[in-house]
Amino acid sequence: MKAAMTPEEIKAQKPYLDWSLSEREYNYISEKLLGRLPNYTETGLYSAMWSEHCSYKKSKPVLRLFPNKNARVLQGPGEGAGVVDIDDGQAVVFKAESHNHPSTVEPYQGAATGVGGILRDIFSMGARPIASLDSLHFGELDNPTMRMKVQNTVKGIGDYGNCMGIPTVAGETTFDPCYSGNLLVNAMSVGLMNQKDLQKGTANGIGNAVMYVGAKTGRDGIHGATFASADFSDENATQRSAVQVGDPFMEKLLMEACLELIEKHPDWLVGIQDMGAAGIVSSSAEMASEGQAGMDLDLDLVPQREPNMSAYEIMLSESQERMLLCVVKGHEADVKKIFDFYDLEAVTIGRITAGHNYVLHHDGQVVCDIPVSTLTDDVLEEASEEREPARLQAAKAQPAWQPTILNAEATLRQLLAQSTIADKSAFYQQYDSQVRTSTVFGPGSDAGVIRVRGTKKGLAMTTDGNGRFVYLDPEIGGKLALTEAVTNIIATGAQPLAITDCLNYGDPNDPEIFWELHHSVMGMAEACRVYDTPVISGNVSLYNENNGQAIHPTPMVGMVGLIKDINHVIPSFAQNAGDQVYLVGQTGNDFAGSELQKLMLGDISGALNDIDLTQVQAYSQRLLREMQAGHVASAHDLAEGGLAVGLAETLFNTDLGMNLDLTHLTAAQLFAETGGRFIVTVPAEATPDFEAAMGSDAQKVGEVTASHWLQARYQGGELNAAVAELQTVWKEAIPCQLKSKA
Repeated sequence: MKAAMTPEEIKAQKPYLDWSLSEREYNYISEKLLGRLPNYTETGLYSAMWSEHCSYKKSKPVLRLFPNKNARVLQGPGEGAGVVDIDDGQAVVFKAESHNHPSTVEPYQGAATGVGGILRDIFSMGARPIASLDSLHFGELDNPTMRMKVQNTVKGIGDYGNCMGIPTVAGETTFDPCYSGNLLVNAMSVGLMNQKDLQKGTANGIGNAVMYVGAKTGRDGIHGATFASADFSDENATQRSAVQVGDPFMEKLLMEACLELIEKHPDWLVGIQDMGAAGIVSSSAEMASEGQAGMDLDLDLVPQREPNMSAYEIMLSESQERMLLCVVKGHEADVKKIFDFYDLEAVTIGRITAGHNYVLHHDGQVVCDIPVSTLTDDVLEEASEEREPARLQAAKAQPAWQPTILNAEATLRQLLAQSTIADKSAFYQQYDSQVRTSTVFGPGSDAGVIRVRGTKKGLAMTTDGNGRFVYLDPEIGGKLALTEAVTNIIATGAQPLAITDCLNYGDPNDPEIFWELHHSVMGMAEACRVYDTPVISGNVSLYNENNGQAIHPTPMVGMVGLIKDINHVIPSFAQNAGDQVYLVGQTGNDFAGSELQKLMLGDISGALNDIDLTQVQAYSQRLLREMQAGHVASAHDLAEGGLAVGLAETLFNTDLGMNLDLTHLTAAQLFAETGGRFIVTVPAEATPDFEAAMGSDAQKVGEVTASHWLQARYQGGELNAAVAELQTVWKEAIPCQLKSKA
């Protein structure tokens, strides 16, 4: 039995290699940090805490490139979630996390527990979750296995969020063959709090209690952190032991109990942290390290739902709906009374000690006695070799691809039917987007918008990830990912505040993949500085591969913006016949990586054109001021499918049309995906002010009509399409694909 292996047998047989701990790391731990051989339990703890998922040992040098402060940031990376000042003593709290490998193995539970984990990160900070978002990237819907995974992923997200009573208000869903063997399931949660209630994951004060609260511990999710820190293959395609099982009803109770404790009895509480990746060891060790304290835990006191669990299993289980508290000595019974009311476990499993050692007892024996810092602070950072992918050099040497469009209307119809562009309501209608009745804009808008009750304020939120562009040029693609998030937020009339991210990449030991990570973060960091949107939280998800085939590098950007007066929120759909239509931003020949290229060639290739971030920031801020002045009726950012798709989307779900003069553009440019652009409609009486403010950055291209036809003249031709017919194509595409017999 593995649990009986002696330290000498561990050294000889090296089971830690299967747990993502290298021989170099094992030797460093035994020879330099401990001066002895670690036992079985200790080796397991190091394997989890030194995994990439917990330690960021390979990605830390790259992550330091990100700005993480500005005038509004109250808490940056390092805690459960980031916190940003939204005035009036209030703060918005948000974070995103990936649950890629678990969702690939077991889509329903993988997606559901991804939602549950990120919600715990929010309320552990003292905030009440007010909205959920997601960023989902699947293989194409051309086979029954992928259709099953898509439907179960969506059901897992919907079931968990709906049971919790948290509206899912925004997100994105894309489809590409590169995600066929490794789904990307990124979940984001946004919370609201009074700044005085801010909590941190810390433990200190000799004699203070370490309390375990929530659900019992089982054997699900053991070594989930290391599972997420290794390449994926057919061999572990059914590794369900690493997948957790969620219970949203228990999480709802846990949330209410924790928030009651935080808001009504903050003097009883020293710190609080979610038991997420690596379970009890991660939460307890990180809290002790943060508090520069020692900790002594008796694992026999941990509530367990399965018999005969070893110390190794108890510590590394990732069972859901559990939190760890550090409670002021003498208030243990008071805290227990709160959790008893919600019918939840609340057990004192240890104490804070003098010194800095981490001591675990099990079955009357000491099974771990190591310095806390060896788990959290002494991880060996791994220098990574990097090399520019050969495909990028080859692309730069090739002439840019120029599409020939013979029939713009036919091309538009084909693009509207592509799964990444087509209507996603078949998915998001399974999510309750209106629960709590604070939702202003839900799924289907450029960004979700939630009103801040009792104030005039609103919060806009979005998730954006475009692996196609990052694959073709990581640095420019990183800039474009931030730019799309900014334009989605600005389009609602909100000022972008900050971002969270999920950095989804392949195996970082591949020099070309690490180069992609490094250079895309360089581009993202530059955009963060220009847009003044620091990174306040997030995660890194590496090893997203299947049988050696990596996904496109896909950094997901989750952004939140502040609307100071909700009366000036801007819808993404045209509002009134007679309003004037403006194209904000310049259109270039940006076809590499576009949906048009994928449609016409079946793949993507080529070099990207760079984007002028400073220019986009300048006119976006002027546009925002025009929105706040009441001069804008609607705004829609232009992304997948370019201008033609954006115009159609602006008219969907309305009875309006447009008559446009686009003769400065070619037929192909109607579908170019130049970043940083908007379609804006302006009331006729506001056009002088709008034009004076926007100058040459906004070009008047026509007006909104009552005809429900999209009519546009372009170089060499005209587009005349019934909006109702275009909308039918757009709405029916995904339901038809989901019903396919292929």
